[in-house]
Amino acid sequence: MAIPITIPQQAAQQVPSKAAPTKAQPAMTSPLSIANNALTKTDQKSGAQLFLQALVAQGVDTLFGMPGGVILPIYNHLHEYPSIKHILVRHEQGAGHMAEGYAKATGKAGVALATSGPGATNLITALTDAYYDSVPIVCITGNVPTFLLGTDAFQEADMVGMTRGCTKYNTMVRRIEDLVPAIEEAFYIATTGRPGPVLVDIPKDIMTAVLDADTIRHFMPSNLPGYAPESANTYTGADIDTAIQLLANAERPVILAGGGVIAANASDELLQLAEQWQLPVASSLMGLGCFPYTHPLYVGFCGMHGHVVSNLSIANADVLLVVGNRLNERQTGNKAKFASNAKIIHIDLDPTTLNKNVQAGLAIQGEIQAVLQALIARTPMQMPDEALDQIKTTRSAWFGQIETFRGRRKIVDHWPDGFLSPELITQRVFANLPEKAIVTTEVGQHQMWAAQQFNLSTPRTWITSGGLGTMGFGFPAAIGAKAAKPDHLCVDIAGDGSFQMTLQELATATESNLPVVVAVMNNAHLGMIRQWQGRMFARESEAAMFGPDYVKLAEAYGGKGFVVDASMNLEQIDATIREAYAAGMHVPVIIDFRVHARLDVYPWVPGGSANADMLESPACAWPGAKKAEGGGA
Repeated sequence: MAIPITIPQQAAQQVPSKAAPTKAQPAMTSPLSIANNALTKTDQKSGAQLFLQALVAQGVDTLFGMPGGVILPIYNHLHEYPSIKHILVRHEQGAGHMAEGYAKATGKAGVALATSGPGATNLITALTDAYYDSVPIVCITGNVPTFLLGTDAFQEADMVGMTRGCTKYNTMVRRIEDLVPAIEEAFYIATTGRPGPVLVDIPKDIMTAVLDADTIRHFMPSNLPGYAPESANTYTGADIDTAIQLLANAERPVILAGGGVIAANASDELLQLAEQWQLPVASSLMGLGCFPYTHPLYVGFCGMHGHVVSNLSIANADVLLVVGNRLNERQTGNKAKFASNAKIIHIDLDPTTLNKNVQAGLAIQGEIQAVLQALIARTPMQMPDEALDQIKTTRSAWFGQIETFRGRRKIVDHWPDGFLSPELITQRVFANLPEKAIVTTEVGQHQMWAAQQFNLSTPRTWITSGGLGTMGFGFPAAIGAKAAKPDHLCVDIAGDGSFQMTLQELATATESNLPVVVAVMNNAHLGMIRQWQGRMFARESEAAMFGPDYVKLAEAYGGKGFVVDASMNLEQIDATIREAYAAGMHVPVIIDFRVHARLDVYPWVPGGSANADMLESPACAWPGAKKAEGGGA
């Protein structure tokens, strides 16, 4: 994934401001003098106060963070800004993922705060996750005073250097005059164009220095000459007309929608275009929720563990309209064989995504919502109603073929060897969701079963880690989503392995009154690793996973726990899930689903294979794999 900003990482610091202060630079005040002496002028603010004021001005209402020595000046003034709710996390990685969950649930930038050294470096996983999934978060880290930079001081870390490859932009503030512009710049870059994470590193003496109010200046977008998201549209009317003609000539068209549709708030336009042309719609893993699940045109999500109907529809399409999707290898399988029968139209805001992984016959670069609106508006000009109606009638055979694809997928719905089927349990988790619900996931088998059973029809109700595949993501992300949408039920569908990476945030959920439900698919294994080891290497022992008593764990943190096992019938299982959901609006809840340890996720596209050659059942042959002794089911 290319960095969607063309200026050098430090260039913004070197661009002179058009509103540069005319006064001489004020002398830095030592931390001790600030701590021991109240500010004598009411029109002076410390760097910490200016930072918090800047957050308020950006509309920040929630801050996920953990105190540390370097950032104590910020915490010292936090009480002065009651409009910002601070969520005290138990690990800085959790703060980053909570910021991601907040951002994905709202479309606004999530904000995380960490101290210097290990506190700051603990954010790197979340920054990288947000970078790959284009999530707008602003992470603020403290650092040692400027006069100690480069001296290997205690808890000094070069965060600008370390995060250059996993942020959309990063910077260190070296003068108090630059602090407010740096924060404003961070939010501007994180939320405009293709969204992404931004890091601002603030040395301690910048937080404790003071500045006269009349010398405060602000960020101006003109100070970023290489970054102009407002002029991102390069498509032409001829591009739109060509796309319309390709759709008009198609006998087997399909739309493949990605997470970019959600980021662009273009779900309504996608629905309108699909209905206007009667186009089947598939989604990527990150695009789930961008198109109504119940709509007859929807064919599910595609990729390595995607729906049979989705993968086969794309494989047999003659025109594929790709919208807001980077087409990575987990979606395409063998790229040379991906949609090999189709003319591909690829629409994306980021020009570096176009023709990067799959060559498009027509690449349209522009804001997704604007491009879809143009397609909708120009269609009647190119296609009279009677011509469009005639085109729709010629596609009855294609829709019949799609229905045959749809009927090929069956879930495992029995209790093998006295353990629950994880597929059926995941289905019941979704079937019992209330209307206002948000689902997050960890990463692994449970994530794929959840994607297969996803049944919500509203954007921003599906929050998962796609590009980086971060175990431990889902639980803190659910807490972040709950902070953003307190009246929604937030459910994290988790594997026992992933949940154990960030389960300490149960304390955060309880203390901050952010109750969520964790539905643990407890198979006592790292399930996806076991699946791959068993089929490819005839070995599974390294995937075994010892876990805690989840009921006692929930109770220890002030929550409530439930166990669902094979002794229960379907009616009892549904009743327990509904009881857990009701409790989960008040306290953190863990449901321990005792699922079978040796059931694999199907469909399954082996590495290097085409999606059309997916394994649809355990009986399918695995190309070139060793036979496991008693291997995967």
